[in-house]
Amino acid sequence: MPLDPSFQALLTQAAAQAQSTPREPAAIVARERAALERAKALLVITSEPGVHVEDHLLPGPSGDIPVRLYRPEGPGPFPVLMCFHGGLAFGDLDTHAPLCRPLCHETGCLVVSVDYRLAPEHPFPAGLEDCYTATCWMAAHAAAYRGDPARIAVCGDSGGGYLAAATALMIRDRGGPALVFQLLLWPSMDFRLTTASWKDYDGYLISSEEFRIFPEIYLPNEAEQSNPYAAPSLAPDLHGLPPALVITAECDPLRDGGEEYGQRLLEAGVPATISRYEGMIHGFMYLRHLAPQKAHQAFTEATDALRSAFADNKR
Repeated sequence: MPLDPSFQALLTQAAAQAQSTPREPAAIVARERAALERAKALLVITSEPGVHVEDHLLPGPSGDIPVRLYRPEGPGPFPVLMCFHGGLAFGDLDTHAPLCRPLCHETGCLVVSVDYRLAPEHPFPAGLEDCYTATCWMAAHAAAYRGDPARIAVCGDSGGGYLAAATALMIRDRGGPALVFQLLLWPSMDFRLTTASWKDYDGYLISSEEFRIFPEIYLPNEAEQSNPYAAPSLAPDLHGLPPALVITAECDPLRDGGEEYGQRLLEAGVPATISRYEGMIHGFMYLRHLAPQKAHQAFTEATDALRSAFADNKR
């Protein structure tokens, strides 16, 4: 299916902005951070009834980790959803409030949005260790926040989808708290630029010229580029991981990496659903004004999967 024409103006604008930016990694990161700051002023944060929002600091490996809790009304205990924003080098608690609030409202879970350390100031594995540490800490202290330590899931979009998958791997390998689900939204699973989706959709909001900077800023130590915690698609063994829903967009250069990871989960005996949205681009679920029907469909699929996973593991 061809690109949904609703996205054409957005892609044209994004391409023009990219052309006007120097190609040095620092300039690209600065541009993306500035664009997100401008976008935050335009974000529509819905005020779902019964969602209480609190900011907290959790103890981390190199200082406190800021988190934002979205909690439903009631005594609990609520299932817990650890949410990791995309970007790796940009993004914060505010940029992903439009995802976290509705997730809390629609699933009845305690959503914990993690403000992990960003590259290039804090390269791998700093941000990932923050996500892992926050997940373990919340599991150990869930009751204090009316959470259920037996029903913890991870989720993330784009680079946050990678962080969710890598956190699940790390928890399995280190004997951390059991996870009941992983929700991976258009995840960035490795740094390959050789897949068919890159060939077909390079420049559709994400260009290979800009994507090449991530190994440099996130993995300045080249030896780490084969580390499965840096690229979960390189993990030799995916057995014992939590069930997954992988949502991808047809016209996203990162599509194949996410779908291949989902297929490998299935081959390892992990229950997984791979759901591709035809004609959509990277991050389409945030673009409800351009693709309301499919954005709503994807969000509903995600919340249904979370509710089912939490219900299946309720004590």
